[in-house]
Amino acid sequence: MIVAKKNFLSVFLILLFLFPNPLSSQEISSRGLFVTVIQDPPVLGSRQEILKLVDFARKAHIQTLFVQIYRANKAWFPSKIADSTPYASSLKNVSTDPFALLIKEAHASGIKVHAWCNLLSLSGNAEAKLLKKYGNEILTRNLEQKKTLEDYKIDNQYFLEPGDLRVREELSNIVEEILLTYPDLDGIQFDYIRYPDKHPAYGYTKMNMDRFKQTTGFKTIDDESRIWKDWKRDQVTGLLEMLVKKVRLLRPNIQISTTGCMSYSRAFHEAYQDWPSWLNRGLVDFITLMCYTSKPEEFEKYISEGKSKVVDFKKANIAVGAYNQISSPETFKQEFEFCENSGGGACVILHYGSLLENSALVDPLTKPINLRR
Repeated sequence: MIVAKKNFLSVFLILLFLFPNPLSSQEISSRGLFVTVIQDPPVLGSRQEILKLVDFARKAHIQTLFVQIYRANKAWFPSKIADSTPYASSLKNVSTDPFALLIKEAHASGIKVHAWCNLLSLSGNAEAKLLKKYGNEILTRNLEQKKTLEDYKIDNQYFLEPGDLRVREELSNIVEEILLTYPDLDGIQFDYIRYPDKHPAYGYTKMNMDRFKQTTGFKTIDDESRIWKDWKRDQVTGLLEMLVKKVRLLRPNIQISTTGCMSYSRAFHEAYQDWPSWLNRGLVDFITLMCYTSKPEEFEKYISEGKSKVVDFKKANIAVGAYNQISSPETFKQEFEFCENSGGGACVILHYGSLLENSALVDPLTKPINLRR
């Protein structure tokens, strides 16, 4: 009996060594970094800044760069649809396509590059080409009277109406431009795929209301109606489905992702964004959950909530905010280390420019990533 127990113990120890406790082996699989166009100096503005970014990413053990190239209907790529003035300026400084150069240099260092696109927000751009072409009708709105363009602003931004077929077509064509211009691109991430989530009584554009009435047979709209709310949620998903179809047609193997609002209640009931269904039914390859908070306990709650909503949490990236913790690197470190042990797909930091503002924020990144077995 004693010999049997010893043999059992020996076998158990061997198995424990070969197959560690899954509950204690929850390391993240990779790291990502958002690179915004609004930081100063702009990364795509010079060859020196591009090389500096790639060097930084290599030393910080970053596997994927999410580089913003479309924002506020402005393009940092050669677009005929959006305002490509930023691209022209960068091209003049770099003497070659800056984003193509970044992709090339990143790939040489084993780093992937995804195009980060802010789609339904025009930010504060009152001169957007889409507005010049279609006018205020393409901006989502509530029922309050609108006398000037400024009246359409929500949270200091102009939001496009996802239920407007013209908006869908324009954004789909912009995505096509990106894919055709950069054949070596590893992925594309759609940001601002949502309604505004501040006082969420929006969607009252003529085209969206007309389509709702024609489809449902209702002659009036009740803002508290579940059917109206489901309709708006379907418009957000419908836009994404159209974009994904275009991407899969042109680049079947490229990675497609979106950002997802947190908390889930905010996403589903206010932004009308059903990101769990997008992921669980395979519409997108992964979701980046925007867990931006300076409260570690809330950050942990977001991650726990994310785990409860998706079938495979390894397909959920977790975005950690550096931008709102520049003066509190210890809090950032706490959240980042929790993220790395959460079992998600990747920890993605927002953003590169913020890390440069306080070198103490970079300290957690100097430790090599412990890749999931």
